[in-house]
Order: sequence, then structure tokens, then C-alpha cells
Amino acid sequence: MEAAAQLAGLRDSRLHDARHTAATVLLILGVAERAVMGIMGWSNSAMAARYQHLTAQVRRDIAQRVGGLLWDSPTEDSKLTP
Repeated sequence: MEAAAQLAGLRDSRLHDARHTAATVLLILGVAERAVMGIMGWSNSAMAARYQHLTAQVRRDIAQRVGGLLWDSPTEDSKLTP
């Protein structure tokens, strides 16, 4: 298996590392926590803290969304009517 991974140009890693990668990808995609729990086979959400890693991309997306909420002018569709 290691020889095949080297031939494919993959870095050295454990199979278990793929669980961290999968959980983090689901976080990046914004998959709902309950769905992540089902996919990953977790019985409680505390496992997310162990397996999901906040990436720069996730932090940037959150900052942009908060900035958009605070500073962008509302569109006609989003204006509240009295």
C-alpha cells in the first residue's frame, strides 16, 4: 500500500488521517452538523471538535458573511416592510 501511495505521489499518512480530512471537507462545504454526525458515524457533536479543523478558508468565509451582513446595503428582497 505504501509503495502505491508513493507511486501516486501521495504524502505519507495514516488511513485515520482521512477521517480528519473528510470531516474538515464537510465543514468547508457547510454540511449541517446532524448530517456530518450521520456520515461520520458520530453519536455526539463533541466529535466535531476533535475531527473538524477550522481552515483559513472557513475563517475567511465567516468574516465575509459577517461583513456582508453588517456593511452591505440591503437588496429590495431583504428589506423589511413595516
